[in-house]
Amino acid sequence: MTRRWPDLTTLELLVGIDDHGSLSAASRLAHIAQPNASRAVKALERQLGMPLIHRKSTGATLTPQGTVIVHWARRVLANSRQLLDVAEGMRTERSAELTVCASMTVAEHLIPAWLGVFRSLHPGVTVHLQVYNSTRVLEAVEVGMCDLGFVESPTAPETLSSVTVARDSLVVVVHPDHPWARRRKPLTVAELAATPLLVREPGSGTRTTLDLALHEYERGAPLLELGSSAAIRTSVLGGVGPAVLSTLAVEDQVKKGELRAVAVEGLELDRSLRAVWRPPRQLEGPAGDLMKVVRASGPRKS
Repeated sequence: MTRRWPDLTTLELLVGIDDHGSLSAASRLAHIAQPNASRAVKALERQLGMPLIHRKSTGATLTPQGTVIVHWARRVLANSRQLLDVAEGMRTERSAELTVCASMTVAEHLIPAWLGVFRSLHPGVTVHLQVYNSTRVLEAVEVGMCDLGFVESPTAPETLSSVTVARDSLVVVVHPDHPWARRRKPLTVAELAATPLLVREPGSGTRTTLDLALHEYERGAPLLELGSSAAIRTSVLGGVGPAVLSTLAVEDQVKKGELRAVAVEGLELDRSLRAVWRPPRQLEGPAGDLMKVVRASGPRKS
């Protein structure tokens, strides 16, 4: 006899025959067409080399050998169900945690509201938020360090799924005492490019967007490179120099008059903020639930 594992569904059929006295009833409970059920039992009989059921016009009963096999089949099925229960428990336990990576701008200005709503809907999920620049977020998502990422870079790798979740634009800001604050005419792009600016570090979405916009112009050396928009905003408020920042990061200070926005003729710095994740394209579990919250908030345009 060839030693092969018996089919679990066929074992369920045998148990059903023992419990209900007919192959037709057993096949209905197993959601199998009766002809297919009959063929499955015959195949198991050939595999084991013994008759397992007596087939009668009034139903089916187990042979003595079939009775012994069903005794062990019940144990096999019980252990199989326990295996599935354990696996389900492990999956549920694992899905009760969510790791999110976000770029600085998204983490400072959008993620708190999204996570607040998410926590109210899913209080049992533990959320881990990691904040990097956009390049590092993309790298973290690609290698599986996080379940879902949010970036502000102009593009996302083709290996990742992505969707726009918000929009913003970059704006030139200065201290009210800066000479640019008193200009009547907009800056030219060349003037902006040639001026030493407070900038984010290479790899940040804000820095990448600005560099792409000014790549055809001769650039002045950075005045300072800082690791967050908040640090740059504080430096501009302190009169250190001009900067180009997300409107999300400076809208309150501009409204209060603590900073001045400076127009630049012919320069558009609109951009998309994206969610990124590894395929498959359809997110599931807590990551999918968070994306539902993000989508429900609607693409924000600052």
